[in-house]
Amino acid sequence: MNAPLPAQPKPAPTARQAQKAAFESNKLAKRLRRQVGQAIADFAMIGAGDKVMVCLSGGKDSFALLDILLFLREHAPVAFDIVAVNLDQKQPGFPADVLPDYLRSIDVPFHIEDEDTYSIVKRVIPEGKTTCSLCSRLRRGVLYRVAGELGATRIALGHHRDDILQTLFLNMFFGGKLKSMPPKLVSDDGRHIVIRPLAYCRESDLEKWAAVREFPIIPCNLCGSQPNLQRQQVKQMLNEWEKRFPGRIETMFRSLANVVPSHLLDARLFDFVGLQATGMPDPEGDIAFDAQALPPLAPQAIDFMAQDD
Repeated sequence: MNAPLPAQPKPAPTARQAQKAAFESNKLAKRLRRQVGQAIADFAMIGAGDKVMVCLSGGKDSFALLDILLFLREHAPVAFDIVAVNLDQKQPGFPADVLPDYLRSIDVPFHIEDEDTYSIVKRVIPEGKTTCSLCSRLRRGVLYRVAGELGATRIALGHHRDDILQTLFLNMFFGGKLKSMPPKLVSDDGRHIVIRPLAYCRESDLEKWAAVREFPIIPCNLCGSQPNLQRQQVKQMLNEWEKRFPGRIETMFRSLANVVPSHLLDARLFDFVGLQATGMPDPEGDIAFDAQALPPLAPQAIDFMAQDD
């Protein structure tokens, strides 16, 4: 019996390939930084003197969030501080040294909070059931407390465009609500401002950026890897739509910033009861039976950071 041949090393990239890879990486960096800067400007996420607590889980999204905010801090028109915070939930096998070593290597102030929420989740949630809801509540309470102790004025989370769209459909399918993830909110205890600077960023771009930057990714084996999550089902549905109809995801995402309450059914948002004919033409009025044109959104100015070269 012949012995298996040893794996052959990958050939080194040619100069042309290396040049192309560098060009694509530079484009990706500019796009992500521009999108984060745009989101910060659009929703007034960060102001002068803010102390931003970046919640760092060890996943690609939170690594990218910290990386991009550090860049913007050096180029933004306002001065703000950053502190990275990780909640060590005492998951078995969690590499406790990875994040501290990384944060020291890039000279970023950080705090590691030790709180055994893992044992609580495993004790309360039956085997085979999804743990995300309880895990999120426990984690949120700890991080709010830490933000107060550190004097943070903003809590930055790593949710991106795809998370926001998935949440919209989850609420429609399972909650009967037209509701998504806000880019900025007041915490449920009323004490903190929570921001999502990656709101305009595509998950696929963040995956590419994590590879370019070689972040020391720590896999989550507590919640996000459970295959029966409703969120995973919605994610798969949206990915299939995008494959069949390229551009559909971007169009749906734009709709979240173009809401017309008069054309929905929530009487709390629009006074249907008091609606009266005015006898005057309204250029913004409903054309009822005519087909509606849907022009693309005009590009918006970006004030938070410098334009691409």
